[in-house]
Amino acid sequence: MFTDMRDIEILMVEDDPADAELVREAFKRFDVAPRLDVIDDGQKALDRLRDAKRVEPDLILLDLNLPKLDGRQVLRAIKADRRLRKIPTVVLTTSSADADVLQAYSDGANCFLTKPLGLDEFFHMTKALERFWLQEARLPTRPTASRRPT
Repeated sequence: MFTDMRDIEILMVEDDPADAELVREAFKRFDVAPRLDVIDDGQKALDRLRDAKRVEPDLILLDLNLPKLDGRQVLRAIKADRRLRKIPTVVLTTSSADADVLQAYSDGANCFLTKPLGLDEFFHMTKALERFWLQEARLPTRPTASRRPT
């Protein structure tokens, strides 16, 4: 559990600006919103994650349908990387196909969420995600060197 949401880094890999903005707006409704870094393609996401000079995120929100490298490829690369595999990765996508759910979990996803269609449902889902992953679940501690100064 985090005592200060400002210490939380979330990497959202999402190519739809409207969906990214919905998540950003939903997080703003919390008392103190976590930092949200949005990247719009799979290759840029992997480059950012592999950059040792960047803060390692506490949580990754990953869409499946992305340009360059799709979310499935990104997920497999994250979970194959010894340093990155510990970062909880939540698949957040429009798909509800059983095959996508099964494949995501087989590839190491920590959670699979289908994006709701309605605005209220989207905010409710984001609040549930925040409550579980950022309040209830105990996430791995980032190395001290990668913590941002406050």
